[in-house]
Amino acid sequence: MSDAVGAGERDTESVVAALNRAADRLDAARERVAEVGPTDLARTAAAYRELAATLDRHEEDATGYGEFDKYIAFQEAAADVFDDVDEDLPEREAFEAADEALQQKTLSAADFERARDALAPAEALADLDAEHDDAREAYRDARRAVLARRRTLEERREDLERLQRLGEADLDAPVDELRDPIEAYDAAVREAFATYREETSARDLLALVETAAADYPLVGFEAPPDRLRAFVERAQVGEEPLPQLLDYADYSNSKLSHYVEDPQALKGAVATNRTYLERLTADPLTVEWPPAPAAEVRWRCRELLAVVGRFADEETAAHLRTVRAATRREDYDRLRNSAVARAHLTTEEHEQVRSGAVASDLDRVRDDIATLETALANHPPLDELPAVE
Repeated sequence: MSDAVGAGERDTESVVAALNRAADRLDAARERVAEVGPTDLARTAAAYRELAATLDRHEEDATGYGEFDKYIAFQEAAADVFDDVDEDLPEREAFEAADEALQQKTLSAADFERARDALAPAEALADLDAEHDDAREAYRDARRAVLARRRTLEERREDLERLQRLGEADLDAPVDELRDPIEAYDAAVREAFATYREETSARDLLALVETAAADYPLVGFEAPPDRLRAFVERAQVGEEPLPQLLDYADYSNSKLSHYVEDPQALKGAVATNRTYLERLTADPLTVEWPPAPAAEVRWRCRELLAVVGRFADEETAAHLRTVRAATRREDYDRLRNSAVARAHLTTEEHEQVRSGAVASDLDRVRDDIATLETALANHPPLDELPAVE
């Protein structure tokens, strides 16, 4: 555990250092852009790139012998660029010098080279514009890396805090005082629902499930598919118990025709939803072990009582009320924490808590998170930086 956190600390240092470097690079680029003016810089860079692309595109053809039409095409293309160069454009003289170098009756590679040399000051501004864009992207990426590292450490912090809580639980607490009523209720409701599923009509069963899904979301039933629900509501066979409908779905159409009016409708509604129907068990009606926090269990019991009371006997409901009453015990949290620890904490993890290793790791992770948050505060998102003027 400690080695892993140590590596995490180095990762934190590296992403923060990378963000600091990216911020310094961006600051330097922004200062240089401000000296030129962002608008003038963008105009100059665009003009340079257009002219450089024109030179690259036409050089081979314009310097060839007997290619006068290609020479004219180049001069026209270059003129279009030079004509768009404003009088107040920074380094306009560089464009004029390049134009002069290209005003020859015939052009050679050397003429193109002289034009490119003349454009060097404008090229420098285009490079600055590109550097500013690259610096912005590098800053954005570095900041994302810090954010990602913080998310990772926040998850690690949650895990360690949970481990700390579990490790401090009283493993000798009498958890059976919670387990016994929950197990008694779970057994009773499973038996009651199994009987209800076997004996009541599919129509009533699905109506119960539909109501539970709509009105009692903490119970956790999934609403019946529309086609299935519509079929059992209108078909006479919907008065049969669900297991019988599943058996019918396995019959051949000829055999099934002796039992139902519309064999195809039954197969289309029941057979296609076999997985849903076979998974229709008492599981959503049980109380999990280890149990949830007291308030969650109380609210769940409240909704369970509303559903269970529709099909189970009073004894089952009484078991559920006993579970609900247990959540009001003063020692509920202690018993629950012990139950959760026994279920989820390994012997090694318990020893790590006991030895103080978890607490030390947690302190280091918290310090790392604070370092990352300071870096993020010192280096805000790009859209929060003042505009370059």
